[in-house]
Amino acid sequence: MRHSLLLLLIILSGAVISACHSVDDNRIPYSEVHLTFHTVGDWNIYGVKGAAADHRSYILTRTEHIPTDFPYTTLDRTGYGGLLLVTDVLGDVLAYDLACPYEARPGIRVSVPNGELFAECPVCGSTYDIFTNYGKPRSGPASDKGYSLTRYSVVSGGATEYKVVTR
Repeated sequence: MRHSLLLLLIILSGAVISACHSVDDNRIPYSEVHLTFHTVGDWNIYGVKGAAADHRSYILTRTEHIPTDFPYTTLDRTGYGGLLLVTDVLGDVLAYDLACPYEARPGIRVSVPNGELFAECPVCGSTYDIFTNYGKPRSGPASDKGYSLTRYSVVSGGATEYKVVTR
């Protein structure tokens, strides 16, 4: 009985501690996400190259088309604030919404400072671990609140699609 009670207290303590460090990655409102790289050639020109810490941003709004020469189609959508594609330390491609979850406005976007291994919000100063820890906050008010970047899926496409970024 005593060991059972002790085990129960340890489990409950762990649950309380882990709850204090939970991450909220649902701060960004739902937005459509669908970005297609139709061929290996498109990926080689416009995608991330596979080297660790490679990154690239994609923004498609009525007034912005970044990169300007990307072959966007009428079906493409880049989420709430835009897309950030990165290559993690293992060479896997990860996708995040560019909108800072603390600010939660589409025009306030994180960026990766030159030579750095994190993304940073220009307004609140929050930083996010995008290459090794799936967009979790590192510092700033987003870290205090546990607001993580919104993640999207990157999958292999079908017969006419090489890679697709989607919700």
